Amino acid sequence: MKMKIAIVYYSMHGNCELVADKAAAITGADTMRVEPDKAYPDKGARKFIWGGKSALMGEMPVLKPYEFDAEKYDTVIIGFPVWASNPAPPIKTFVNEHKDELKGKRIAAFACQSGNGAEKAFSKLKKQLEIDSFVAELILIDPKTVADDKNDGKIQEFCKMVMN
Repeated sequence: MKMKIAIVYYSMHGNCELVADKAAAITGADTMRVEPDKAYPDKGARKFIWGGKSALMGEMPVLKPYEFDAEKYDTVIIGFPVWASNPAPPIKTFVNEHKDELKGKRIAAFACQSGNGAEKAFSKLKKQLEIDSFVAELILIDPKTVADDKNDGKIQEFCKMVMN
C-alpha cells in the first residue's frame, strides 16, 4: 500500500512554499498551507520585531479556517520559516490543535532560514510534539531568494528519507 503523506507548512515569503511544492511533486503528498487570521508585517523592522516577539513569547495566533484530517495520513511533513530559533507561530498553533491526532504518525520537518537557529527550532517542535526524532530533517537557507544548485538534491534526499 502506498504511503499517504501530508505537507503542512507556513510560508511568509514563499521559501517554504517552494520547498513544499517540490517535495509534494516528488512524494505525491497533499499540501496544506496554514495562515494566521491576522497577517504579520512582512517587511522592514516591524517584520522582525513582531515576528520575533511572537515567536519568543510562544504566541499561537488564530489561524484562518482550514481542513486537516490526520487519519488520512501515515506521514506528516511540517515546514516552517525559523523565527528567533523557533518554528513560526502559525506552525505552533497547528501542532497544538492537532497534537493528539499526530501521535503515532511518522513526522518529518523542514525549515527555511536566513541565518541560523533551525536546530533549536527542530528541538522545540519535537518537544511540542512529544517525540524524540523526525524521520527526516531538512534545513535550507532562503531557497527561493538565494539560488543554490544543491537545494534540489537536498530536497530529493529529504523526500527519499520520508518515503523509506
